[in-house]
Amino acid sequence: MKYHPIDSKLFVRNRKKFSEHMVPNSMAILNSNDIYPISADSTMPFQQQRDIFYLSGVDQEESVLVIFPDCPKEKNREILFLKETDERIAVWEGEKLTKEKALKTSGIKTVYWLHEMEKVLFELMTQAESVYVNTNEHYRANVETETRDARFIKWLKGKYPAHDYRRCQPILQRLRSVKEPEEIALIQKACDITEKGFKRVLGFVKPGVMEYEIEAEYIHEFIRNRADGFAYTPIVGSGYNACVLHYIENNQECKAGDMILMDVGASYGNYASDMTRCIPVSGKFTDRQKEIYNAVLRVKNAAAKMLVPGNDWAEYHVEVGKLMTKELLKLKLITQEEVDKEDPDWPAYKKYFMHGTSHHMGLDTHDYGILTEPMQAGMVFTVEPGIYLPEENLGIRLEDDYLIQEKGEPINLMKNIPIEIEEIESWMAGN
Repeated sequence: MKYHPIDSKLFVRNRKKFSEHMVPNSMAILNSNDIYPISADSTMPFQQQRDIFYLSGVDQEESVLVIFPDCPKEKNREILFLKETDERIAVWEGEKLTKEKALKTSGIKTVYWLHEMEKVLFELMTQAESVYVNTNEHYRANVETETRDARFIKWLKGKYPAHDYRRCQPILQRLRSVKEPEEIALIQKACDITEKGFKRVLGFVKPGVMEYEIEAEYIHEFIRNRADGFAYTPIVGSGYNACVLHYIENNQECKAGDMILMDVGASYGNYASDMTRCIPVSGKFTDRQKEIYNAVLRVKNAAAKMLVPGNDWAEYHVEVGKLMTKELLKLKLITQEEVDKEDPDWPAYKKYFMHGTSHHMGLDTHDYGILTEPMQAGMVFTVEPGIYLPEENLGIRLEDDYLIQEKGEPINLMKNIPIEIEEIESWMAGN
């Protein structure tokens, strides 16, 4: 890991919150992610399963967390099972967590090596009545690969079929959606690194640069500031490419007169940021580009003010749709007749703004959040309206990350990242 150590008090507090939601005499078991193979002896870079990280801070493979608040043996109320490290592993792979370092990282005193787990687990299972297991229940999830958790659940239920099995997700989705102060600080750090990357790019872009060169400028600045890397696959789309919502090829030349849409964010300590900015390749906006850009910016700014405790997720998006409809009418992109006759399930504005406005953000870019429950203070949301005009080779999306407060307007965690037209033109001119 490149990031600075995170105080274990955060993970101690997270486990305490989780434990308070467990039924009596129950135990929760969570697994790390696998290292996924590519081909031959090649693997994907390891990414920790976010739930076990949220509860322990452990950021390595082959790790298992057990939480058993009512365990008769006090020392077994919190347990980590870790891959045993040795000198050979240290030489070939780098040092893994020792028991002492695991305690410092997680605040968990009881650490066993992974080969001891079956024996210890047998004792624990004779004492627990219910077992919480973890699956991916995110509303956008589409999991085809069998995870380490999935394999473990299959094994556990086969060996211990008579237990009452429960789900971690209803607890975790509620807890993870409201951030602790330390988490907000980590998200802010990720946003600050993203700011550095964007400002670097503003001084780099000119006609003739390639989209992938811009991507390279970002990752250079991110890594030199201790980021984990990109929080998600970056989008750098110039001209028509900006109208492809999930364009990730980033392999075209940026031409004079075009706009570039950059949906890019740094990750720090496994916490994401999520920014979108649009800039003119030539350094100056045309009148038409200004017209569309400012319309999107007005919608973003107005939408952000609606991120307050108690607001309903679905109703929020309806209200943002009304804001966008008003702008599109002024731009003469839609007519009042089209609005009057629109399908409520696909309003007229969707022709030019077809995606959602906001999503939860945190350990995952599209973070946990129960969308049927009211917004709460401590939640972090993106706000990212857009207008896409493929016939004009013009796509504009603007996105910042906001923290909901108990009172007043939300805090823009990206307030220092240039977004006004005058700011962007000034930075690109080197002023």
